[in-house]
Amino acid sequence: MIKVPRNHILTGLDVGTKTTKVLIAQKRSGTLKLQILGQGKAPSLGMRKGAVIDPEKTQDSIRAALEKAERAFGRRVDSVFANVGGDRIFVTSSHGLISVSRADRRISEEDVKRVLQAAQTFSLPSNREILDVFPKEFIVDGEGKIKEPLEMEGVRLEAEALILCAFSPYLKKLTKAVVDSGLSIEKFVFTPLASAKSVLSQRDKELGVALLDMGAGTTGLCVFEEGTLLHLAVFPVGSSNITNDIATILRCDIDIAERIKLDWGSCILEKKKKKEVPEEKPLGFSQKKLVSIIEARVSEILDLVQQELKKISRQRKLPAGVVLTGGGAKLPGIVELTKKRMKLPCRIGVPRGLYPPLEDPSWAAVSGLVLKGAEISDLETSGFSKFLKRIFRIFIP
Repeated sequence: MIKVPRNHILTGLDVGTKTTKVLIAQKRSGTLKLQILGQGKAPSLGMRKGAVIDPEKTQDSIRAALEKAERAFGRRVDSVFANVGGDRIFVTSSHGLISVSRADRRISEEDVKRVLQAAQTFSLPSNREILDVFPKEFIVDGEGKIKEPLEMEGVRLEAEALILCAFSPYLKKLTKAVVDSGLSIEKFVFTPLASAKSVLSQRDKELGVALLDMGAGTTGLCVFEEGTLLHLAVFPVGSSNITNDIATILRCDIDIAERIKLDWGSCILEKKKKKEVPEEKPLGFSQKKLVSIIEARVSEILDLVQQELKKISRQRKLPAGVVLTGGGAKLPGIVELTKKRMKLPCRIGVPRGLYPPLEDPSWAAVSGLVLKGAEISDLETSGFSKFLKRIFRIFIP
């Protein structure tokens, strides 16, 4: 059994449409990397398009993945950083305005919290709730494009922010599935943002980059520029739609279609001979026909991404290009097809910041969850240290 202080343990829970994953990691002293202590995955049950439909079945999937990770770790965990996804997630822009509270007109942390709270004060349907807020820029006395307003002098503070909202019934079902599995939730993180945490560098975010998280039921998009989150979107299509297309057009069982996709699938046509699936009744298919099926569906997803980038005037204008992650990113030829259709650089994003390294893009989201947990832990420690310094400063002559 590994003996580690509980407050140094971070657990990520990625409940996806097809697979549920758990990753247990430890903050390592003297390094920025997290050490992986346990991994587990299990088929997802009770899920549809990234959302929980049957909490009891989803609970079984969570427990199965958790038990595998805990068995490797040698200890039980009781809290997780969990992802939230599905096509019922939406984002809206908002504006907040406050007067600076201090007499010396210096902007404090409290002022920043107040202006972001003001940005969240708007009407929402009863079945929607705010999940997170992301400041795009601050405006001090009419001067905009400010990233960090702390300690600046001003009378009026404004904020332009992106507000991430979730469909309350789905969020409650996910919460029930996690809690009934014996876990408490430290924080929910939107799936593409969790993936971005693990695969994007700060340089990517500064230059301008689009991350595309290709899951089984949905595909998530997040766009960064100048270190700031610019846009979020979710599309109700994913890699399972490719499997369904293959099953329908080739008239085969869904399991055979999945095997065909994994063993023979590609987004681009290569010079290969006709293949056959070695079943009792062999199903012959040409590589050209299979590629045409897969290319059509992936092209549809990329066209939806292009439309979103056009909305924010970033079509073909992201120097760091497109980073593909998630299980769908493992399709052969997908980088070449993305470059061709989007006219941008493209690469596969694999998790970083972990030891031993994970080279599988399908583990990007759960890796990002533990990395986000480490970041939050560091901020809390830093905040407490600042508080102690302020207290002790009172007693220093």
